[in-house]
This record gives sequence, structure tokens and C-alpha cells, in this order.
Amino acid sequence: MAEAAIIARVLASPLEVDATAWNALLAQQSHPTPFMRHEYLAALHESQSAVPGTGWTPRFMTLWEGDALVAACPLYLKSHSYGEYVFDWAWASAYEQHGVPYYPKAVVAVPFTPVPGTRLMARNGDMRALLVRALCQWCADEGLSSLHVLFASDGDVQASAQQGLMLRHQVQFHWKNVAPTLATAGAALPPAGEGRPFTSFDDFLASLTQEKRKKIRQERRRVAEAGVTFRWAQGADIAAPDWDFFYRCYERTYLEHGNPPYLTRDFFARMAQHMPQSWVLFVAERDGQSIASSLIAIGPNKSMTGGQKDPESVAYGRYWGALERVDCLHFEACYYQPLQWCIAHGMQRFEGGAQGEHKMARALLPVQATSAHWLAHPAFADAVERFLEREGAGVEQYLGHLQARNPFRTA
Repeated sequence: MAEAAIIARVLASPLEVDATAWNALLAQQSHPTPFMRHEYLAALHESQSAVPGTGWTPRFMTLWEGDALVAACPLYLKSHSYGEYVFDWAWASAYEQHGVPYYPKAVVAVPFTPVPGTRLMARNGDMRALLVRALCQWCADEGLSSLHVLFASDGDVQASAQQGLMLRHQVQFHWKNVAPTLATAGAALPPAGEGRPFTSFDDFLASLTQEKRKKIRQERRRVAEAGVTFRWAQGADIAAPDWDFFYRCYERTYLEHGNPPYLTRDFFARMAQHMPQSWVLFVAERDGQSIASSLIAIGPNKSMTGGQKDPESVAYGRYWGALERVDCLHFEACYYQPLQWCIAHGMQRFEGGAQGEHKMARALLPVQATSAHWLAHPAFADAVERFLEREGAGVEQYLGHLQARNPFRTA
């Protein structure tokens, strides 16, 4: 297909692109997530969560062949680096020290969402490569310091690297619903097709070392002995008062750290209205009162994957908060309740989110997440490339160290 037949359009709002066309393109991708759905991105915008006033100025890049959307990505101009979870504050500081502006920069990302997945949606590999070139050219034309493609899929990484972007790696922790065999117990995440799903939470515990199994049971016992019980609701069964209570908890978590929450209450109202099937809420209760909650996202479903027969079912740990302090309540709400739910509902994977080496003790194993970066300034690009080589070697060593502490039994 001649590139001349492809038209690039940069849009100032996700609302300027047709939702059906956007979601149809997402359904063709190898690694879709619910966070790339048009409803999610539009809710971030319409709820005033990710808008110029909060430092996220939409400039969605789209490629068109006639009336057909053939490639697209959520592109934002950023005036800071908050809410990205790929930390480049040191780069910004180096620019400032040399009198070179780092902001505004451009990011291809889902705001506030460190979940790996497709970012560069495209009809095929050629269109994805063209999208990367269009992004770099647009950033150069706009005089921007840099472009950052965050938490990219393997296909995004390959296309970005082929166009000369630098790769940066970090570590996340994911759980897979696969009882390890002796051959896979020492690995990171078990390979596809190896092992069987867990039949119950006790079956899962039985796969762990005695030390890890004992620790989890002790932590769960402390919560139960404190008189705390849990209930969960999914989709349309999450009542409005439960959403209100969840937001109180979510907001409290941020305020306790001295920051306002990234997401507004209106954002979650829009999720309840437009994407209810993508959420599961866990509520902790004591003496008839709700005291804490956690919210996970689930996907993809067949509407996200073009009706594929067996799309991989994934749960994503997202938000939590508590109005009362109970020992080990965080672990119960954010890991044990979601894992128990995932096992009962046949979910294949649970992604625990950014950071948190403590997650390994709960059998969330280390995986590598990758971002891609383009810097306009040649000297800074050379310096960052050398830094990333050193950092990458450290990440590889760290992964090896973590994998040596695998929590599963080997005999």
C-alpha cells in the first residue's frame, strides 16, 4: 500500500474519533486491554481526569485510508511526568541543568495505567511502522523534546525498535492460573499449555513452599480474627452506593500520601455506565459496616477481541483503600480475594501492577515490561542510550535474582 494513500490526522480529543472504528481496530490487536477501549479513554477526558488542566493534553494520532481507520494511538502532550509510572525525572532534571526544555514532551500511553498492552493500534505491521514514523515526525515538527511509548506490547516494541527508538525495561509482578509442574516450578510465569488451572485457593496454596503457604494462611487468619468479611460484585451488580464507598476509600489512599486522586468520581460513574462488565469490586465489612474496598478490572472479552473463540481472560489489580486499619487487610483485599475470585471464575492471569517486590510472596512472579523512547537532542539521546544500556543490565540481573526466589515448591 503506497504511503501517499494514507492520511495522518492529529485529534485534540478522543471524542473526535468514532468509538466503533476505534474499538474495531483495537479488537484486531494481539494484546488488547479494556484500558484502550474508546469508552475508557473518553471517560478520562470527559471526567476531567486526563485533560490539559491536569497536564494531559490529548493529541490522538490517527492514520486513515479513505474513511477507514488503519492505525491509531492515544498521544498526549505532557507538562510533567506524573501518572506515567516510567520514571524520567532524572532526564528532565538533566535537561533543565543544561538550559534545554524537556517539557512539553509527548507520551503514547493510557493515563495513570501501568498495564502492558497494545498502544500502537494498526491494521498490520506496515501500518504500525508508518504510525511510529508519523509520531516521530510530528514530534520533530512540533519542536518537542521527546516521545515515549509506555508499557508497550511486543509488537509495539518491535516496531519502535525498528524505527530507532530506544528501549527501556522494568519489572512487574503477574500471577498465572497454572499449577506448576516440576519442570516449570523454577521458571517465571509458566509457559502456555504447561500445567493445569488451580481448582481452589487451597489447591493454589498447596503449590507453594511451606514457608509461603504458612505466611499467607497467617495473614488471612489475622483478617478473619479481626471480624472482617468480604463480599464482591461484578458489572451492573455494583450498586451506586458501593461505587460511592469505593471512591471514599480510593480518595483516602491518595490523601493520606498528601496528593489528590488522579481520577475523579465522575470517571467511575462513567465506568459504571459505559463499561460495567469490566469491573469487579471487593468490599470488606466489619460489624455490619463497610471498612475497605479494592477494585479490579477484567478483560478482554469477546467484544474486545472481535469475537475470538478463546481470548485470554485477564484480571488487573487497580485500586484500593481503607477507612479503618486492620493488620494484613491490604494483602487480603488486593491479592487473596482477587486471586480466589480468579480461580473460581477461571481467569487465566492476574496482573498486580507496577512495583512491589512483596508480591512475590503471594506468587505473583516477575515479568519484564518495556517502553520505547525517542529524544530529539542528539547529545541527550546518546547519553540516555548509554544510561539505558547500564539500567537494562541491572534489570536483567534483578530479574535473575527474583526468579531464584520462586515461591513454588520444586519437589
